[in-house]
Amino acid sequence: MEILLKPSLTRIALSLKSQSHLLHSNSHLRTLPFTISCKLRTSQDGNISKKIMLSEVAPPPLSENDSPNREAPAKPPRRRDGAVGLLQRFPRRVLTVLSNLGLAIGEMFTIAALMALGTFIEQGEPLDFYIQKYPEDNPVLGFFTWKWIKTLGFDHMFSSPAFLGMLILLATSLMACTYTTQIPIVKVARRWTFLSSSETIRKQEFSDSLPRASVNDLGVILMGAGYEVFMKGPALYAFKGLAGRFAPIGVHFAMLLIMAGGTLSAEGSFKGSVTVPQGLNFVVGDVLGPSGFLSKPTEAFNTEVHVNKFYMTYYDSGEVSQFYSDLSLYDIDGKEVLRKTISVNDPLRYGGITVYQTDWSISALQVLRDGEGPFNLAMAPLQLNGGDKKLFGTFLPVDDPDSSQVKGISMLARDLQSVVLYDQEGKFAGVRRPNSKLPIEIDGKKIEVLDAIGSTGLDLKTDPGVPVVYAGFGALMLTTCISLLSHSQIWALQDGTTVFIGGKTNRAKAEFPSELNRLLDRVPEIVEASGNKSSPNSATSGG
Repeated sequence: MEILLKPSLTRIALSLKSQSHLLHSNSHLRTLPFTISCKLRTSQDGNISKKIMLSEVAPPPLSENDSPNREAPAKPPRRRDGAVGLLQRFPRRVLTVLSNLGLAIGEMFTIAALMALGTFIEQGEPLDFYIQKYPEDNPVLGFFTWKWIKTLGFDHMFSSPAFLGMLILLATSLMACTYTTQIPIVKVARRWTFLSSSETIRKQEFSDSLPRASVNDLGVILMGAGYEVFMKGPALYAFKGLAGRFAPIGVHFAMLLIMAGGTLSAEGSFKGSVTVPQGLNFVVGDVLGPSGFLSKPTEAFNTEVHVNKFYMTYYDSGEVSQFYSDLSLYDIDGKEVLRKTISVNDPLRYGGITVYQTDWSISALQVLRDGEGPFNLAMAPLQLNGGDKKLFGTFLPVDDPDSSQVKGISMLARDLQSVVLYDQEGKFAGVRRPNSKLPIEIDGKKIEVLDAIGSTGLDLKTDPGVPVVYAGFGALMLTTCISLLSHSQIWALQDGTTVFIGGKTNRAKAEFPSELNRLLDRVPEIVEASGNKSSPNSATSGG
């Protein structure tokens, strides 16, 4: 294209000089594949011909003398100082602080310490218990008393403000790290980058060259090894294991799920305990109590539980082996919706409510006296000097119960299989099994033990956070395994008949060179060089 210009020679020289300086300062930019030929005509000399290579750069702004009607370019906005500027930069600074690795590790250690302290301090006990266990006149470690426990909420550690606050802080750090570090890494890893210089390829962690080879053959072999291969002219880019770059984000998400589930369990669950004699009922909603502000009752709270039977099994030594409760569940209309016999480690689940078998006791003895009765005698737990053995006792009056000096027969039982009887003087009288139909005579009275009525100790709870915690741990195990995958990248460039190869990986750095050498050994050698061995100019993709 020819352009006829009639400016002064001095003006032309300055323009060419400015254009030449612009080209030198932006020599790293790609030039356009066309030229402009300018023929300059002056009165002093003949034609002057110049060829100028234009780069992809914006021209310098014209001065006011060149274009008086054109408005001056807008000035870039000035960086604001003071309170406004601080407010604009505040979120970025907060994200930088929160995403600090040392801070996150410190938060996790603090949470672990609080959890350990929560296992050391008894949870959910009444105030009198802590006053006696951690008195002010004998503080633990010289300063720790019951006031610390109640003030900081350590009697319900996992729903205390300190514990939940640390969980929120750790969750914020994880999200900040994901936003500022992990997501940008993934964005960079997903980009297809081609290297057009053999010197740049040689600077990679691993580099090699094949003197008589084709980059196309290398691409086919890399595809067979599981790489995603992309080609553009003589350049090749391949990668595999991109999932390993996504895995840290998944790990953070899994940890957030676990913490969210734990918080939901601490603030959204219901708990309760009840001891029910055999043959009696209770309503679930009357037993369960909320644990936090997220606790919401459901329709299953109207369910009525009936204890059909309670019984125990024993070892040959006579010790209790296992205890069972035969339970029936009735809806609000009185219809039985579920029946199950539960035991320790075999709970009943219905409508999000779990019923655990946790304890037992003896509520009453049913006896005959001289053929009269039966009399139901309430059994009371007795205090023993140490040990975890249970003992229950009751008293059968033999005189007028309204008398000021009541005498009677004492009965003791440690389980449901035998009863020990004592006379009015406290002397041992004998042992009888319930329902043995063998009366025993004590102080002229015939006593027959018909039955020992047991009571089942049940713990009830609802925990909506359990599925979330399980999902979080499952995702954590999966993403942790995926994060072990290496993200490997390979670049290659065809230079004549020589192929330059370079690569790097983020893991398994010792195995990566050996793997790449094995792949390069499989690239076929070109015996006769020909002009058509060069790579195509069109970009292709494979994998």
